[in-house]
Amino acid sequence: MDLEGKHRNWAYSQTKNNWVLSLDADEGVTEELKSEIIEILSKGTAFSAFSIPLRNYIGGYWVKYGGWYPAGKVRLFRKDRFKYEEVCVHPRVFIDGGCEHLRSDIIHKGLSDFSHFLDNLNHQTTLEAKKWIDTNRKMSFFHALWRTTDRFFRTFVRKKGYRDGFIGFMVAFFAGLYQIMSYAKYWEQKRILGKETKLKTDAEEYIG
Repeated sequence: MDLEGKHRNWAYSQTKNNWVLSLDADEGVTEELKSEIIEILSKGTAFSAFSIPLRNYIGGYWVKYGGWYPAGKVRLFRKDRFKYEEVCVHPRVFIDGGCEHLRSDIIHKGLSDFSHFLDNLNHQTTLEAKKWIDTNRKMSFFHALWRTTDRFFRTFVRKKGYRDGFIGFMVAFFAGLYQIMSYAKYWEQKRILGKETKLKTDAEEYIG
């Protein structure tokens, strides 16, 4: 399975300039952000990277709460001082030097509707489960259940997702669902791997 971090690192290494603005295909830059970046880079900076607020949409609705905004991510950086963790999903960033925060937004229109949201969640949880297995992470049902409940209430209550109405509820619901679905796929894959290991061991004992 593809490693997101590895692919991104390779792509950045191919760029001509040392400063990189990293955007996905469903993202765009506001005029305010363009001006802010030009001003910073023209003056010079001691920082190695900058996080940028993401203005996330579901369909035509800008999701303002539940931790979805400003939801800053490191997207502007010096490629010689920046690296992604080489895992298949949600890679961490490693920065050699300081990181500052920009004010203006990246527009992210990655989800057209709830069906698209659910399809994306299904894909991401498959990758999350694989990452847990590949890194030998231990996860129990009760811990996964706690994470499911905690993620829902944290998103809907603590981060005020309720202020986005029904969309805010669905964002919180999917946040919790992500946790239990990742565990279900992890549990399933562990059982398959266990059976394969047992069959291999039995075969080796029989041959031996």
